[in-house]
Amino acid sequence: MPDARLSLAPMLDLTDRHLRYFLRTLSRHLYLYTEMISTGAIIYGSRDYLRFDGKEHPIALQLGGSDRHDMAKAAAIGAARGYDEININAGCPSSRVQAGTFGAVLMKNLPLLYDVVRAVKDAVTVPVTVKTRLGVDELQGYDFTRELVKTIYDAGADGVILHARNACLNVSPKDNREKPPLDYDAVYRIKQDFPDMFVGINGNIMDLSAAEAHLKRVDRVMMGRALYRDPYILEEADFRIFGESRSPGQGPRSRAEVIRAMYPYIEHELAAGEPLKHIVRHFTGMFQSCPNARKFRQYLSLHQHLPGAGIEVLEEALRLVEEPSLSGGENFGQEAVTP
Repeated sequence: MPDARLSLAPMLDLTDRHLRYFLRTLSRHLYLYTEMISTGAIIYGSRDYLRFDGKEHPIALQLGGSDRHDMAKAAAIGAARGYDEININAGCPSSRVQAGTFGAVLMKNLPLLYDVVRAVKDAVTVPVTVKTRLGVDELQGYDFTRELVKTIYDAGADGVILHARNACLNVSPKDNREKPPLDYDAVYRIKQDFPDMFVGINGNIMDLSAAEAHLKRVDRVMMGRALYRDPYILEEADFRIFGESRSPGQGPRSRAEVIRAMYPYIEHELAAGEPLKHIVRHFTGMFQSCPNARKFRQYLSLHQHLPGAGIEVLEEALRLVEEPSLSGGENFGQEAVTP
C-alpha cells in the first residue's frame, strides 16, 4: 500500500474533482478518494465520472455495487484510467444506496461481500480496499466485526478502513454519522488480530492531534467532514503527519494565499466552461473561526452563481475577510493562523 497515513474520506456530493484538487494544493501527500461512484454510472453513464487531474495522485476510486461482474468491470475501467487504489463501499447506510443493495447492506450478506471483493481483486493489479463499519443493525459486537474483517481479508483485500461505529439502516445518513456510539478500541483490536492487514480508522476525527494519536495504533486515519468544514487544517499535515521538514524561515501560508494559489486552476476551468460555483462552493470553510468569515461566506453565496462570475468574486470576498476586525485588528488574510 502507498504511504497513506492520512486520507480524505469519500463523501457523497462533496469529494468531487474540484475539492480533491483544492485539498491537494494544501497537502502533497494526503491520500484522496473520490465520492462513491456506482458501477452503473461508470459502465453505462453518459458522463465521465472518472475524470481527475494528474496532480491528484495518490487517489483511490470508491465503487458502489453488489454485482461481482459489474464491480470487476468497473474496477478494471478505473484501474485503466490510472487510479492508484480501488475501494469498495460496504458501509454507506443511505436509502438510495440501500435501494441498490450495496453499501452497508453488504454487511448483511458476507458471502456476497466475499465474492465482490474477490472479483475486484482478480480484475486489477492495484491495491483493493474495503471501507465499512463495525456492524449493521442487529449485527454488531466485536465478534461480528472480526468475522466481517476476516471475510474481507480471506477474499484477498489489501486493506480495510473501518468507520468506528455501527450502521443503522432505518435512520438518516446524518444520524448515522452522529448517533451510533464510536468504538475506536474495536478498530485497534482488529489491527492487533490482523497484524498483516492494512487497517485504517474513520469517524469524528477532528484535528491533526487526534490523527497523530490514532496513528500510533493503526495504519491510516481518514478524515472527512472536519477537512471540509476547515480545509486549512491540512496546511500543517505534510509536516506533522508525513514528516516533511520546513525550509529555514518557512512558515504556514495564510488562508488567503492558499485560495489564491488556486487561481490558475480556476481560470483554466472557467475557460473550459465550468461555472465558478462548482469550484468555490468548497472554499466556504477556509476562514472557519476567523473574524469576518461570515462576510466571506455570504459574498461567495450571493455572487458565485452569477453569469460571468470569475476570479474577481473571490478577490472581493477575500477583501472582506482581510479587513482588520473590530475586536483586535488582526488580519487573518495576511497573517497565518495555525490550526
